[in-house]
Amino acid sequence: MAHVVLSMNSALTLYMMLILLRWVAPWLELDLYGGRLRWIPAVVDPLIVPLRRMLPAMGPLDFGPLAALFVVLIIRFIAVPLSASILLGQAP
Repeated sequence: MAHVVLSMNSALTLYMMLILLRWVAPWLELDLYGGRLRWIPAVVDPLIVPLRRMLPAMGPLDFGPLAALFVVLIIRFIAVPLSASILLGQAP
């Protein structure tokens, strides 16, 4: 059962990395809408777009990816230890 907990932790970490890549892609001049990387916005935008709508406008700065990163980090801090305690029988 430990592999389930490690897989969950790894998947959430990978998702956070994709959010960071989505955030810095314009500065790195990466084309996320064509070529090999076009799947990244399709994966992370379902979380980022609703958060963008909830956040106030900050001029040219986009804090949607940062808010999404924070949400996934909180989920990871809660879900991984909780699943470890349930699946492995350890105290949280």
